[in-house]
Amino acid sequence: MKEFLSNYKRVLQTSKKGKKYFFRELFFSLINLVIGIVIPLFVAKQIVYLSNGNQLNELLYISIAIFIIGFVKETNWYLLGVTCRKVRLNIISEIKMISSKNILELSEKTIHESGSGTFIDRLTKDTENMADMYTHGTGYIANTIANLGIFVTLFVINKIVCLYYIVTSIVLTLVHLLRNKKVKKLDIIKRNYGDKVSSLVSELIRGEKDLKLLYSKEAFLNTMNDKIKISMEKDYNCKFTDLFYVYLINILSVIFALILIFLLIWLIKTEQLTASLAVVLFTYRTNVMTNFMENISLLLDEVRLFNTSCKRVFDLIDYNQFEKESFGNKNLKNIDGTFEFKNVKFAYDKEDVIKDLSFKINSGETVAFVGKSGSGKSTIFNLLGKLYDIKDGHIYIDGIDIKDLDEKSIRGNITIITQNPYIFNMSIRDNFKLIKANITDDEIMHSLKVACIDEYVNSLENKLDTVVGENGTILSGGQKQRLAIARAFVQNTKIILFDESTSALDNETQRNIQTAIDNLKGKYTILIIAHRLSTIKSSDRIFVIEDGKVVGEGSHQYLMENNKIYKKLYESENIEK
Repeated sequence: MKEFLSNYKRVLQTSKKGKKYFFRELFFSLINLVIGIVIPLFVAKQIVYLSNGNQLNELLYISIAIFIIGFVKETNWYLLGVTCRKVRLNIISEIKMISSKNILELSEKTIHESGSGTFIDRLTKDTENMADMYTHGTGYIANTIANLGIFVTLFVINKIVCLYYIVTSIVLTLVHLLRNKKVKKLDIIKRNYGDKVSSLVSELIRGEKDLKLLYSKEAFLNTMNDKIKISMEKDYNCKFTDLFYVYLINILSVIFALILIFLLIWLIKTEQLTASLAVVLFTYRTNVMTNFMENISLLLDEVRLFNTSCKRVFDLIDYNQFEKESFGNKNLKNIDGTFEFKNVKFAYDKEDVIKDLSFKINSGETVAFVGKSGSGKSTIFNLLGKLYDIKDGHIYIDGIDIKDLDEKSIRGNITIITQNPYIFNMSIRDNFKLIKANITDDEIMHSLKVACIDEYVNSLENKLDTVVGENGTILSGGQKQRLAIARAFVQNTKIILFDESTSALDNETQRNIQTAIDNLKGKYTILIIAHRLSTIKSSDRIFVIEDGKVVGEGSHQYLMENNKIYKKLYESENIEK
């Protein structure tokens, strides 16, 4: 109960709009409580008057009173239902937005290790389970409270039967609590395995093209089948345990109903109860033993789901289970564009990918990094964008350690154009509005022209309103990169990093992009990771990376004459041509 109350309070504190509507919900619930106590008393009298048959006037008056109370009750239920749904919608929207914001603040390592399914379920199922407490749960609470009014009626009619109902209700409640405790543990296990299945489903949808081309459908489905089987086994254990306790509760209810008959017969024989009142008491059997306990059961289920979902969502919001990105508090407003790696070491797992790496880039320079695949080139860009924290050493931007800078100073001043950019499933215009909310169509078309993709966009039926599909499915690899380059130009940052960004382009487009990059020289600090070494011959400097270290530095001509690794890479590229 303590956990539930704490979670209940925190959800309302988290959802400001939900909290506003909650007080209206509480008001309607209090009206429902009063009605729940009054109606059983009136109905009991109505049954007695019907049984006697000689109090017709009284029967008429009380029936009219019950009608009026019933009308008020149903109106109140309607208003309560509307308010509950407003509470639910606000809780879902606000907590989803907070959770989404927190996901974007998690470290890359945490996201990759956890899998997308972990976060998808928290954003969808768990937020809805939390909000359901304020609709379904409120209904169960209201019904339970309303049924408590029956105990008042029972007490007025016969204290012995009332006591019997109280004892049986306590016994059934204890069984429900035991059921809730057992099922809650199994439900947590079930959900954790469900996260893994959700991650695989996400991979299936995002990677379906590669699975087809790699002819790996069967292997992937076999892996997925194994995960689903384990998940279903955990789900079965949870549901079987729940079913067993439901069966036990139902059997106990049948036994208690039989004992009640014996008790009523004894009370009638000893003249402690009239037959007509015995009928009233027995009629309430369904309300007390079935409806009351069913509401208790449903309420406990809702509380279990609510508490479990709150833990999963608040673990994300509080970063209890997940590692958050860390930044400093220094802000660079007018960045110069110089930076330095000094004795930097980094490892994704245990083995170092970057080993004692040192170099310095001056403002306005155009510098290229070359080396074999896996030598650490892209990792340099990831570290510069602070997607990962270094193991040892220092990275400086304008002489300030990157650890001391805030997020805006780093990512607001660096544009990274990756070799596999993500294009969002929205219109071309909206993809640009993510970068600059008030961007004009003229600005978009200018950036598209710079990236040599304006003619293609103008050839589309809906032009800038064309929805590109998930990760730009309607675009070729080269078109995706050109659109990403255009999108990046809109950022207008001092430092621009090109990570193999021209590798998927045809020769003519590559020349156009190279011209665009050349036009930026001197105005920006430009770093290029090049697949085609011919594209970086005019760079101010070229760094040769081998096994996470700089093994050569200089101009193209200097490296051709003095660096065997660079010369071999360049000559092998020309042989391939």
